[in-house]
Amino acid sequence: MSRKSPFSRLTMRIMGEKSSNLDLVRGRIVLLVSLFIIFYLVVMVRLVDATLIEGLIGEADGYVGAPQADIGEEQDSKFRADIVDRNGVLLATSLKTASLHADPKFILNPVETAKGLVKIFPEMTYGEILKKLQSDKRFVWVKRNMTPDEQSKVLQLGEPGLVFDYDYRRFYPQGNLVSHLVGYANIDGKGQAGVERSFNKLLKEEEQSIKLTIDVRMQHILRREVSKAMTDFTALAGVGILMDVNTGEVLAATSLPDFNPHDPSGNANAPEMFNRLTLGMYELGSSFKIFTTAALLEKKHERLSKKYDTTEPIKIGGHTIHDYHPEKRPLSIPEIFMVSSNIGTVHMAQEVGTEGLKSFFSDLGLMDKMEFEIDEVGSPIIPSPWREVNTLTASYGHGIAVSPMQLIAATSSVVNGGLRIHPHLVKQDKEPLSTTRVISKETSLKMRQLMRLVVSHGTARKAEVSGYEIGGKTGTAQKNVRGRYDNDKRIAVFVGAFPINNPRYAVLIMIDEPHPNKGSYGYATAGWVSAPAVARVVSSVGSLLGMNPEPDALDISDPLLQFISKEERER
Repeated sequence: MSRKSPFSRLTMRIMGEKSSNLDLVRGRIVLLVSLFIIFYLVVMVRLVDATLIEGLIGEADGYVGAPQADIGEEQDSKFRADIVDRNGVLLATSLKTASLHADPKFILNPVETAKGLVKIFPEMTYGEILKKLQSDKRFVWVKRNMTPDEQSKVLQLGEPGLVFDYDYRRFYPQGNLVSHLVGYANIDGKGQAGVERSFNKLLKEEEQSIKLTIDVRMQHILRREVSKAMTDFTALAGVGILMDVNTGEVLAATSLPDFNPHDPSGNANAPEMFNRLTLGMYELGSSFKIFTTAALLEKKHERLSKKYDTTEPIKIGGHTIHDYHPEKRPLSIPEIFMVSSNIGTVHMAQEVGTEGLKSFFSDLGLMDKMEFEIDEVGSPIIPSPWREVNTLTASYGHGIAVSPMQLIAATSSVVNGGLRIHPHLVKQDKEPLSTTRVISKETSLKMRQLMRLVVSHGTARKAEVSGYEIGGKTGTAQKNVRGRYDNDKRIAVFVGAFPINNPRYAVLIMIDEPHPNKGSYGYATAGWVSAPAVARVVSSVGSLLGMNPEPDALDISDPLLQFISKEERER
């Protein structure tokens, strides 16, 4: 039986402690090595990310599947403030859309990519796209302002060389409805016409919307009726305006043909691009008798009972002035206005005199370029030099040309009690009332009576709407074509106001080159063409505004019947 040495236990104890210490050291070394490896991997991943991935993104920011360019930092934004009507209805707004360009250097397969893109954009040709994709340039536009569906299909192609850029595109929710007033902005976000052009800087720099005086509900009515009149009389063009006679606010205004603001014609001389409201200058015929008659009553204080001889035509300077339907007898002022006698009006103009008539026209804004919030405004065509014969012909709207907007503004100033108004398109928080008097209240009342007489007994009977008391004046004028008047081309216009006993609104419809139809018995004059269209507008607008018809209201033209012959009253 052997005995273990006492040192053997000590040795085993020492060996056990060494083993434990070695394991501890070995574990710490493994931990440190692992940490170094992890740290190294993190550094390597970051280096790859910084040098390769971010480098590619920086070189081709916006590639399909990569982060897209920020509008505010990468390029000038095309964002523009909204344009709204008087009730806040959107007329123009900016929406964020995607555009597509390519970096040909990164296009993997130009042929297959071109085949894919031409299916997405059928308006483009395969050759056109392929030419762009194999270009030596680093940037070529493929499609501006894509739809979301188009963008989704491009993403499905998976082509790394196709790049999305995001910016704002202008949208016009009302389409053609107000195109000549609102105008349009081009693909680069710059206003090209209308309010978009004249307020271009404000729309780009401010976020607050621009509110117009237009009411889209009235605009729909007006455009519909002008379009109907054009169709019924196979006309070339048409204009309609509805205005507040006391403030000059343009509540509705249409120039037809109009254009699609999303796709305007590239030809500035195209018929649909021409703004006939303010840029077109027209000889507006007998509607000018409103102003000649008002000048006589205001400046000469003649009584309505005064008569002027219309028996014979007037000859002056090689010109012969005659009546469309000659009465061949002396006519009172109400009769001259009611039957629209050129001869009688010329006699009144002679009494007023050249300087008197010119100054009166000027006071009403008919002799100078009109101030308005859009740039498409023309200058009146005035005889130069102005001779005596020009005074006579201008008295009934020949030889002087103004815009339809000038005509309705001047008419509003005559019927609203005699205060000069200035038409405007941008809504103010509080509309100021004019204090500039052009005629007396007494003259204004007489003119309203005369204008009512034209509708109740004269040339504009088809403008009558029971209970709304419309008053106005017709005008039919031959068009001046290359210096000569063409008997087969005419302008037919009616301008008036309602309710005429206390006017709130003025209305104008002008039809360019109407042609007779079976229903008009061969006529294409304003009484057949424009007056019925005005009646339809007034009837619809009156209902829209909640105006209660008053069929039993006193007719303010009744006191004038004493100056009308029995034959005329009974016609």
